[in-house]
Amino acid sequence: MKRALTILLLLTGYCLFAQTPKIAVFAPVYLDSAFNGEQYKLGNNYLPKQLLPGLDFYNGVTAAIDSLNKEKAQVEVLFYDTKSINKPLTSIISKNELQDVQLIIAVFNTRNEVKPLADYAKRLSIPLISATYPNDGGVSDNPYFYMINSTLNAHVEAMHRFLQRFYPLHNTVYITRKGSSEELIKQTFAELNKNTPAAPLKMKVVELIDSFQTPDLLPLLDSTRENLIICGSLNEAFGLKLVRTISPHKQYKTSIAGMPTWETLRDFNKEDCKDVELIYSTPFHLPRTSKYYQYLSDQYKNRYNGRPSDMYFRGFENTYHFTKLLLYHGNQLKQNLSDKSFSFFHEYDFKPLLNERLNTTDYFENKKIYFVRKLNGAIKSVN
Repeated sequence: MKRALTILLLLTGYCLFAQTPKIAVFAPVYLDSAFNGEQYKLGNNYLPKQLLPGLDFYNGVTAAIDSLNKEKAQVEVLFYDTKSINKPLTSIISKNELQDVQLIIAVFNTRNEVKPLADYAKRLSIPLISATYPNDGGVSDNPYFYMINSTLNAHVEAMHRFLQRFYPLHNTVYITRKGSSEELIKQTFAELNKNTPAAPLKMKVVELIDSFQTPDLLPLLDSTRENLIICGSLNEAFGLKLVRTISPHKQYKTSIAGMPTWETLRDFNKEDCKDVELIYSTPFHLPRTSKYYQYLSDQYKNRYNGRPSDMYFRGFENTYHFTKLLLYHGNQLKQNLSDKSFSFFHEYDFKPLLNERLNTTDYFENKKIYFVRKLNGAIKSVN
């Protein structure tokens, strides 16, 4: 791996700008901790785990650059390591390095990185696409901040609509536990159910302790109907226990809807979670059988002799998709960031989060959320 703090890409082709447009991409690659000048200092067989997500995003960015190059696009891409010791984010902002940039794409991995760059983007009227966690990072009154990773509230709203549409006749039980986030999720569900223009979900609300036992749960189910359990908790152990408790009891045909954190829980694929349909929401779903996925995976394997992580695909998609939108819409990019014309894997639907007290837009949030239904470790469907 060769050390690089900045990628500069100049291509020839069509352009709606008087000068070649510039895009700045930020990601945590930790290059200063891995290199001494141009010399890799951590040994041939060692690559720290903290480098991998940002590095794979960077690899995805370069793959997108290759694709744009083949299309003879005209754009300049600048890449910055957010963990650089020699060139920290504060230095980039203080030296006003991004004043000629038309778009910023950023991967943040700590909350305190978000607001300084978002405030700077607002000051220069540059749309900033936040590609991953954390979410808003304390940003407010900033109509130039676009958040791809939807907030928990957006997931709950979307889940409520999804269950109304596809599970209206099930025996529905909402199960929660004590906790501040649990109380917030429960209140949100109750308000949505109360104010919905459609038929509300008919559900029993039950609070269980973490050490609940099978007799606490089974009487809530109906063996003559299809059952739906809504897990109103982010606690992964609690959700996993719900699934494990239901799994042995085949007489109850049961689906369990959980939180977006369920996407990464590998324990759900084990034998003790069999025969329970799992439902969870995500703003990112990679169709692994698509030709684009296969092509990019093969390209990664040939270049790096390994398997790509999701961050590689996000790096590619965000760079390619939003660059194409910039080239197509020019100075009207901000009004067209939800355009689906150049989507690869995901569609985005950015909506303003309104601050009613101040009558301002705090930021824009992606409201396009996918629902995955899994059974025995295999995906049944994606809506």
